[in-house]
Amino acid sequence: MFSGLITMMFIFVMISVILSVTRGNRPRLGDSGYPPQPLDPRPRPQISQWGGGLGGPYAQQPYGQQPFPMMGQPYGDPAARQPMSQGSREAIDRDITSFGEELRDLDLEVVGMPLDDATQADYTSALDAYDGAKQQLATAQSNADVKRIAEIMEGGRYSVACVRARVKGEAVPEHRPPCFFDPSHGVSVANVSWAPPGGAPRDVPACAADAQRIRTGNDPSIRMVYAGQRQVPYWEDQQHAAWAQGYYGRYGGDPALRTITHGALMIGGFSLLMGLLDD
Repeated sequence: MFSGLITMMFIFVMISVILSVTRGNRPRLGDSGYPPQPLDPRPRPQISQWGGGLGGPYAQQPYGQQPFPMMGQPYGDPAARQPMSQGSREAIDRDITSFGEELRDLDLEVVGMPLDDATQADYTSALDAYDGAKQQLATAQSNADVKRIAEIMEGGRYSVACVRARVKGEAVPEHRPPCFFDPSHGVSVANVSWAPPGGAPRDVPACAADAQRIRTGNDPSIRMVYAGQRQVPYWEDQQHAAWAQGYYGRYGGDPALRTITHGALMIGGFSLLMGLLDD
């Protein structure tokens, strides 16, 4: 009996030694219960201000502004701390789709035509804008991201206008603000006097089609959006603020836009949407 007890004690000691050695070889558990991962010594790749590691014009500092940070990161703009609104998200998604259709039409217009270096550069810039906007939207999180995508789209539509002018042998158009009635109409061609119902007339930038409508006594084609259960012009819906600011923000010094946002036009909440122009 005594020898059996000694044998059991010996077995117990051996098991304890084996277990202690086994535990010593295991990785230390982190708070989550999983082994902590070693730090990757490799430097993280830097994402351009346009996101997605894009090349071409969207990897460069745009229009003399300060570079933007990575997607979703605050950079001093209150919109960077605001989650992306559904209205702005849907608006920019719709614009990217229509811009893709416009590029398809442009391809049909220039197919088989020899393009000089300047025209080819504008065409490439437009394609880069389309690809860049899609990549940005895939990771967009804040209203600041929406503004950035709208800036890309604004530049891309101007590039399309340049391509169309060059292939016709015309002068490159002035880089004016987008059409006030719907920025997806593209670059405005002139300021026209217009007043909303009950408002005072003011000069607003308009595309060729809307300028012609107004001059012939017709209503412009205004971008209408849903605000609750009713449709209103986009400038009356605060959810479209970031989207509008992205298109018009770089034109803060444009006299027509300053009049709209600071004058007596009183177009719904447009002055609220254009708060960026006060920066």
